[in-house]
Amino acid sequence: MMSLHGKVIIVTGAAQGIGRATCLQLASLGAKVVVTDYENEMTIQSVASEIIAVGGEALAASADARSKEHMEHLVAVVKNTFGRIDALICYSNGSVTASTFAELAWEQFEQQLTDELKSAFESTKAVIPTMIAQQFGRIIYVSSTEGKDPAPQHIAFGTAKGGLDTFARYIAQEFGPYGISANIVAPGFVKADASFMISEEESRMIGSFTPLGRIAEPEDVAGVIAFLASDSARFLTGTYTPVTGGLVME
Repeated sequence: MMSLHGKVIIVTGAAQGIGRATCLQLASLGAKVVVTDYENEMTIQSVASEIIAVGGEALAASADARSKEHMEHLVAVVKNTFGRIDALICYSNGSVTASTFAELAWEQFEQQLTDELKSAFESTKAVIPTMIAQQFGRIIYVSSTEGKDPAPQHIAFGTAKGGLDTFARYIAQEFGPYGISANIVAPGFVKADASFMISEEESRMIGSFTPLGRIAEPEDVAGVIAFLASDSARFLTGTYTPVTGGLVME
């Protein structure tokens, strides 16, 4: 049975949706979870309290994953509290710029790239020295199938996610010799995901031509993330896993 007993795992973008579900799933498997997000102090405290209420271990810490200073401070706090860092779940849950290319301004495009890629860069940069010293680490990047499969008016979001996919593979290649893996989880449509504001009718329609008959719940994505953080995935790195119920197949 898959276990994360005693593992110390940082989850960015943890206040809601996939991030929140991931924190709860990791904790249920025995992990010590660091619940972090930016400008969502009350929400991350609530997630941490929910974990603690059922006997788990959690630390809520507000941090902007795009900030070098924030992430370095977060890592110092986590190491002081738990002594190590076993995994990083890198999830950027910021707003999505919806626009055609014809109407898109460079500043909007640049901001989407920065929100996505700088958060991955700075959070990874902060944890890598500790993982190298341990000769062990798991990094899971939450991407989107839109990094490969374009959707209308999501050129900025899709390009940012495509960049994240490439970044993750380079991290996997460079740090594999240190016992550090890096893998990509790519959800499609997910209920309660700000990336896809769709109605119940649209959800049912998409589910009707999805092989598994529905769109994903946040818990479906969290389960895949938990597997990749576990020792069961010890020989996987650089992988790309679409979580779409078969709507996208690799």
